[in-house]
Amino acid sequence: MQCDLVIVGAGVAGLSAAVAAHEQGLHAVIVDKGQWHEGARTIPRYPNAATKIAQGGVAVTGLHDTELDTNLDDALALHVADTLDAGAGLCDEEAVTSIIEGGAAAVQKLIDLGGHFDATAEGPLKRTREGGHSVRRIIHAGGDATGAEVQRSLEVASAGTPCLQNARVTSIFTDADGVVGVGVRDPRGAGYIAAPCVLLATGGNGQLFNVTTSPEGVRGEGLSLALRAGARVADMEFTQFHPTVLFDSQRTGRRPLISEAVRGEGALLYDAAGTRFMVGIDPRLELAPRDIVARSIALHMRETGEECAWLDATHIDHFHERFPTVTAGCQKANIDPQIQRIPIAPAAHYQSGGIVTDAAGRTDVPGLYAAGECARTGLHGANRLASNSLLEGLVVGGRVPVLAAARCAERGAISSHTIEKAWRADTEVHQHDFPLGDTPVQRRRERRALQQLMSAYVGVTRDAVLLTQAADQLDSMYATLSRRMHDTVQLCRIITEAALLRTETRGGHTRLDYPTQDSAQCASRVFRLSPDGHIEHETCINPRP
Repeated sequence: MQCDLVIVGAGVAGLSAAVAAHEQGLHAVIVDKGQWHEGARTIPRYPNAATKIAQGGVAVTGLHDTELDTNLDDALALHVADTLDAGAGLCDEEAVTSIIEGGAAAVQKLIDLGGHFDATAEGPLKRTREGGHSVRRIIHAGGDATGAEVQRSLEVASAGTPCLQNARVTSIFTDADGVVGVGVRDPRGAGYIAAPCVLLATGGNGQLFNVTTSPEGVRGEGLSLALRAGARVADMEFTQFHPTVLFDSQRTGRRPLISEAVRGEGALLYDAAGTRFMVGIDPRLELAPRDIVARSIALHMRETGEECAWLDATHIDHFHERFPTVTAGCQKANIDPQIQRIPIAPAAHYQSGGIVTDAAGRTDVPGLYAAGECARTGLHGANRLASNSLLEGLVVGGRVPVLAAARCAERGAISSHTIEKAWRADTEVHQHDFPLGDTPVQRRRERRALQQLMSAYVGVTRDAVLLTQAADQLDSMYATLSRRMHDTVQLCRIITEAALLRTETRGGHTRLDYPTQDSAQCASRVFRLSPDGHIEHETCINPRP
């Protein structure tokens, strides 16, 4: 198969790129691991995309549906300032400004494509406030179903883009001039797609942990592909643990999120004794940035020995109508949030670091791009500001095809000789990655062991003893687990090493043995793989391709 652009992943970033690729006249192909079981359909569906379950909204400044209280320049500057503050000194201000300034056009395009956001009776879109935001600038759809509406509208708009479903990209092929294609595998076997451009839009790594808000299969595979292709990753120690995830001591895996917007509408945090423990920690109380709230909950639970904290939303009028998704998740656990406090605890939610890119998705490797949660544009720094993720996916995903079109014009089509040579060489190297004895049961057992290790030793709070134990166990796992797990274990080793190197507490990274922020460490830890597969790292301020 030949095409101009391979898009790996079908969430907000991947589908935004598919729409923009069509506008650029590019022949794009989507590769997606998910399966759609409902027979023939005119519109491809991607049920496993993390975008679909996003309850938060889109933080956007500059839409023209209402008069701004301040001028546009001031409003943009305030959004930038809030983002920089949440990022705890590790944002790339140039990238932050670029992406936020691109937000209004990207959201307006989505609306023009048929996306529907909640509006007031008078016409303007409803704006809400979430943690870390100084003003109400966040738009929603369906109350707390914004991600589902973004996903729906993009699926409709990208319906003409060919898609390989139930398939995974196994390798990215390169030559001296950059990307030449990808290896793919589906139930029919292995093959390749020749293409001068590849976009990784594979999401984060939430399923590396025991409890998460991420769908099954979100294990950082895009990062592993990028590393093997020669790209760098950065800020991997900054896993954002969402502070309010529905707690159940008997359940692991993906758990229902209690949206940030619930606290934005006035919900309060309590411990089992009925004390509001955020009082005295941060003047913004429950509306402090996620890292502060999650850390406070985790430390309070550690000090008191309690399994969870409690979120009180009983005083919010019309809660069921305002938050139907949250209500449904709570009702499945026999909780009515209108009359009961909700048991919550932090859980792995968002990967703030990722593949090093610029604000247009460009990586170190010519023809390789990344967008969405798997990318480190510099927007998030040490901690993502609430509702900036859908914004980033829309903006950067839409920018990639412009670069891809220029590369296609310069490079031209990939010859069959070039791609077949790369594919055969890769097949020889990885021919044992799918051994006959490597069963689904075995893989589930191995993944479970890895998740337990990461949650126990590299979770919300860390210290040198725990991290060193994790590093030792990961080295042992790399030597003993099946080859299919090697990439995942390698990624966990990078996360752990990054956390060991950062001897301070900053953003989503909390070191119990170094509880304060160290201004001398205001730089990113950047990792790559050497030609022989060893992990190398450097310290860099504002890493860019």
